[in-house]
Amino acid sequence: MSRRGWALFLAMSVIWGVPYLLIKVAVTDLSPVTVVFGRCLLGAALLLPWTVARGQLRPALRHWRALLLFTVLEMTGPWLLLSYAEQTLSSSLTGLLVAGVPFVAALAGRLAGEEERLTPVRLLGMGVGVVGIAVLLGLDVERVALLPLLAVALTVVGYATAPLVVSRALAEVPGVAAGAIALTVTTVVYAPFALPRLDEAARAPAPALASVALLGVLCTAVALALFFALIREVGPQRALVITFLNPAVAVLLGVLLLGEPFTLGLAVGLPLVVLGCVLATRRGRPRPATEVPPPVDTAVP
Repeated sequence: MSRRGWALFLAMSVIWGVPYLLIKVAVTDLSPVTVVFGRCLLGAALLLPWTVARGQLRPALRHWRALLLFTVLEMTGPWLLLSYAEQTLSSSLTGLLVAGVPFVAALAGRLAGEEERLTPVRLLGMGVGVVGIAVLLGLDVERVALLPLLAVALTVVGYATAPLVVSRALAEVPGVAAGAIALTVTTVVYAPFALPRLDEAARAPAPALASVALLGVLCTAVALALFFALIREVGPQRALVITFLNPAVAVLLGVLLLGEPFTLGLAVGLPLVVLGCVLATRRGRPRPATEVPPPVDTAVP
């Protein structure tokens, strides 16, 4: 991976490990709909003017179908589902469950006809990942309702498939333009549900409002621009390897800042899920080219 790829990778590993903490703080005093609306509104307010000023809006809209699909898979669905789930689940547990994204991405890529095949090592990784998630669920969430877990599962599917849309159908669309349009669409979708709750935001304490602000600026506007650059630099499956480190950041912040317990399930499940994801997304060795024998010289001496 190039220096640019490593820089983008490390930045995204940290930046997208932070939202789990911010969401947990925000949904303590704000509804999930309000959190998503505020996050998207701030992100769109930053990226849309930039897109318009650079003349990228109209060309990007020619790909509106793929943009709409990306929006649903990456934002409109997952962000509301995560906010809903974190009303019940800890930020640490949520971050760890989302670590299954590369595992699902490997399977989705195969089903979508990606060139990389599912080698024995990758299949082993998928098995290890399943065991890790099973250990985690068995040790930590016996009393957690099914719906929050289902919400995270749907989020994982969305996050795993959205980069495929980017690499296959949005290669010509600048990342900032795609992010701006997706954020604007999501803002419009949630506006009818969030605007009647503005009094809720007005009464919210400073930590909740600051969390939404950071979600919108750093974890949305800045992060989306970097994420598109990362996908184009290293490919969709490698880009999702950031979710190996995202849970570590989420767990660390949850334990240090929110006082969440470092449970046995986290201690055992995290290494297994990370190992499984690493193996499941490992690139196989390129097949050796068939050696062609040198042409026989049939010229008459």
